[in-house]
Amino acid sequence: MSEEMLINLVYVASAVMFIFGLKLLGSPDTARRGNFISAVGMLCAVIVTLIDQNIVEYQYIVGGIVAGGLIGALVARMVAMTSMPEMVALFNGFGGLASLLVGWAALAVAMLNASDAAPVPVFMLVTVFLSILIGGLTFTGSLLAYGKLSERISGKPFVYTGQRVVNSLILLAVIVCAGLFVVDPSNQNWLYLAVGLALLLGVSFVLPIGGADMPVVISLLNSFSGIAAASAGFAISNILLIVAGSLVGASGIILTNIMCKAMNRSLSNVLFSGFGAVTKSDGPVIEQGEVKPLTPEDAYYILEAAASVVIIPGYGMAVAQAQHIVKELQEMLEDNGCEVVYAIHPVAGRMPGHMNVLLAEADVPYDQLLEMDQINPRLETFDVAVVIGANDVVNPAAREVESSPIYGMPVINADKARTVFVLKRSMASGFAGIDNPLFFKENTRMIFGDAKETLNNLVKAFD
Repeated sequence: MSEEMLINLVYVASAVMFIFGLKLLGSPDTARRGNFISAVGMLCAVIVTLIDQNIVEYQYIVGGIVAGGLIGALVARMVAMTSMPEMVALFNGFGGLASLLVGWAALAVAMLNASDAAPVPVFMLVTVFLSILIGGLTFTGSLLAYGKLSERISGKPFVYTGQRVVNSLILLAVIVCAGLFVVDPSNQNWLYLAVGLALLLGVSFVLPIGGADMPVVISLLNSFSGIAAASAGFAISNILLIVAGSLVGASGIILTNIMCKAMNRSLSNVLFSGFGAVTKSDGPVIEQGEVKPLTPEDAYYILEAAASVVIIPGYGMAVAQAQHIVKELQEMLEDNGCEVVYAIHPVAGRMPGHMNVLLAEADVPYDQLLEMDQINPRLETFDVAVVIGANDVVNPAAREVESSPIYGMPVINADKARTVFVLKRSMASGFAGIDNPLFFKENTRMIFGDAKETLNNLVKAFD
């Protein structure tokens, strides 16, 4: 078997591992195995690519692997689960930056080897430009998303008159630069200008998007990073990079579409509506009423008598880092003969699958995590619904108030349970900035305070 054939076989095997690993990521039971298989596939791909390219000196490559491994290990140990959305945003951004640099390096090499008789192919120029454009947009857009998610900058959308026109003009300018660069690649001023505009476009792209839409933005930027990687793969003629980038790009787009459906909104509405900038609508005011507070001690007596409990987690659970004490409460309820399940909304938290990750960390059994469509038909049969830090995803205004900005959005119908406990620090609105009439329902009781402390008190009561 020739060396070229062996290299191609490893490429095919790596691509199969990518696809198989991605398939396994579709279930919590097999996700860890899928991640491992994909990682092995990437390791094989990197090794065989280095062999294929006849690398003479490996010291810089080894240095990069060691440095990256150390940084990754430190980040994995130091970053709290509550900061996972921000870390994912950074990963997307650095993936885009890597594609930008790969495309740029490939262009530099091609320009050195070009001549009048053998100019740089137009196809390569186009793919290089795409990797630079999409990679730059992804990098700055992800940095801004990181800032909003970490609340280092305001999560509110920044909108101004003529914003779409400005964004369109920036994009048009990038396209013009692309055309001028392809016509005369020796004049790289157009390329430099395009890089600057791409970085600016990433910022202007994410600025008008509110914090409540960040889960969708993260999945979309993840898709962009994959598309940029695929473009870089075309630029350097690496089939495996094309395959990997295409898988990431396609899966990101599919996830983005799923999440938009979960909010009953179109992608264009998410990107351009400035959702969250206005928290009051022009329609009738949501009827509120009187809040009925409850102490953890009184809540214990209701839970102690309950035959079925559904726990609905949200970002507040992540902030309080209450997932482990939730698991303790679940076990005590089950020891008391109570059925306990978890209701997971597709956009609960600040990134896709945020609640699943937190509960998996606490070793909550996967079969007890029910999706919104599974739990909603059963909610009327539950004695108690415990809402921990969730707000917008349990807001009945999405069903009842036509003037609400989230009207029509599928939500978990927590108010249908016989009794609802809402664990919150205060009466403040959720990340979307919308009032929640659930708090004033007859069957709702508000338990104010830190969620972890409240749950600790409930666990102590069971002891």
